[in-house]
Amino acid sequence: MDLSTLRPAKGAVKNKKRVGRGQGSGNGTTAGKGNKGQQARSGYKRPINEGGQIPVYRRLPKFGFTPLDSKPVNTVNLTQIDKWIQDGLVENEISILDLKSFLHASNADYFKILGNGELSSAITITAHAFSKSAEEKIIAAGGTVIKAYRTLEEASKVRDLPFEEALLKPKAALVKRVKKSPKP
Repeated sequence: MDLSTLRPAKGAVKNKKRVGRGQGSGNGTTAGKGNKGQQARSGYKRPINEGGQIPVYRRLPKFGFTPLDSKPVNTVNLTQIDKWIQDGLVENEISILDLKSFLHASNADYFKILGNGELSSAITITAHAFSKSAEEKIIAAGGTVIKAYRTLEEASKVRDLPFEEALLKPKAALVKRVKKSPKP
């Protein structure tokens, strides 16, 4: 068996329907386009018709925009963290992995701690962002705040560092190249 002997399966290849080739073809005279009118002419494109439903161009809002660089951020209040501590879900440390599992988030999400509520015990919290009030309350309770710079997805792609260190390593700043003008 070689390439010259390969053939498509029987019935897999059909000739296209040749419309407008006389009465005997079953698709002559008007070639399946009906009688006259705009739809029988070449270049006609059916407008968006959804029956009695409001069409998509009327359902969608026509103002504002969605920024392409928006980050998916999950927020957690201190009341929620204190509840996790009292329920025994966490002891003295909350990592990004813990936040991901508690909030059912994805690996590409960022986490921000908000200052609503109080902490009853000292705890070390690792997150991407902290509100000022949350940071003050955590430190006042005897805990520590660790800022992560990368998402779980980004940290898993860093090859030369262990996973925990990759989370905490800042991203390299993008440097814009400036064309140098020739010296006079």
